[in-house]
Amino acid sequence: MGEKWVVKTADTLMERLPRLYEDKGYNGKWSYDYGVVLKGYELLWKQSGERKYFNYIADNMDYFIQEDGSILGYRKDEYNIDHINNGKLLFTLYAETGLEKYKLAAANLRDQLQTHPRTSEGAFWHKQIYPYQIWLDGLYMGSPFYLEYLLTFEGGANLDDVTKQFILCEKHTKDPVTGLLFHAWDEKKVQPWCNPETGLSENFWGRSMGWYLMALVDVLEMLPEDHADYAELVRILRDTLDALKNYQDAEAGVWYQVVDLGERKGNYLEASASSMIVFAIAKGIRLGALDNSWTEVLDRAYAGLIAEFVLVTKEGRVNLNKNCQVAGLGGADKRDGTYAYYISEPIITNDQKGLGAFLQACAEYEQLRAGSGVSGLSGQGGSHAAGV
Repeated sequence: MGEKWVVKTADTLMERLPRLYEDKGYNGKWSYDYGVVLKGYELLWKQSGERKYFNYIADNMDYFIQEDGSILGYRKDEYNIDHINNGKLLFTLYAETGLEKYKLAAANLRDQLQTHPRTSEGAFWHKQIYPYQIWLDGLYMGSPFYLEYLLTFEGGANLDDVTKQFILCEKHTKDPVTGLLFHAWDEKKVQPWCNPETGLSENFWGRSMGWYLMALVDVLEMLPEDHADYAELVRILRDTLDALKNYQDAEAGVWYQVVDLGERKGNYLEASASSMIVFAIAKGIRLGALDNSWTEVLDRAYAGLIAEFVLVTKEGRVNLNKNCQVAGLGGADKRDGTYAYYISEPIITNDQKGLGAFLQACAEYEQLRAGSGVSGLSGQGGSHAAGV
């Protein structure tokens, strides 16, 4: 099936950046970006059996995870949902190595969710410094970890607390006209960026919808199909993707930074959001949550990812272009959520969030197209290598 972009990209990144936390601007901080990248490596390792991909996960996580389970640079009392994301890798590390530190570290992150502040209906605040706010981004950061922890270490109790996060988020952020989801909602309706009547931010930011969709399919993969909310989460996935399908660029096959305003000056086709949507569609098809009518949309979008965003150097290294570096609302920078704001943030090459989403998208798409359950990318089938 042609190029194995997941392998080319993974190998490029390992060469360029053996330690993700040494990337420019990260300075060794505990940042959610690593988890996005490393979930791509986890997929590739499980598909290929290539030990080097597992080792890359372990090497990067071991800088932070101490023997007693404490996490370098992590503070529970910040109540930042972003800080949960990297914890998703701890389950694989613990299952594969049996090292207690990974289980203890996961318990530390789980402990944050025990007391993490919530809206009146029980949705997690995005951060303590962003009170009473649901951001689409936060569903990816917290919910899949929360679900896997409950299933792995708590006997599958209290799963409703995970599913209601998605249901409440859709309830409060969905636009009845387009079906798209606004970036964020303030329960108190007091933030400078929100509509004082609805509490909603002003725009549909591509990556925020991407985060939400990735979270949905990751949760659907683990959630028991007989759970009372399983069908509702499938409906939310389908409805959200149906809305996004209407804004897939007819020529390029991918999506814009501000999803519904492709014709406006300054808007641009954006790599991370487009990769996340490709991942969600491919995984949704694999899980049976989406039917085969989605394959045409998926094929166009995947081809668009490669054509629009990927440039390969003469040495064969992959560059991923047109990534929004960051976007948020409020805070010290007083980000106002206007169209002008979203297109003013820096557009960079090889952003970790974009690369991580691209890795995951390629792994899911290439596996789906290989048609055998695992892609056998290295010719070793899907079995895990033994030992550590």
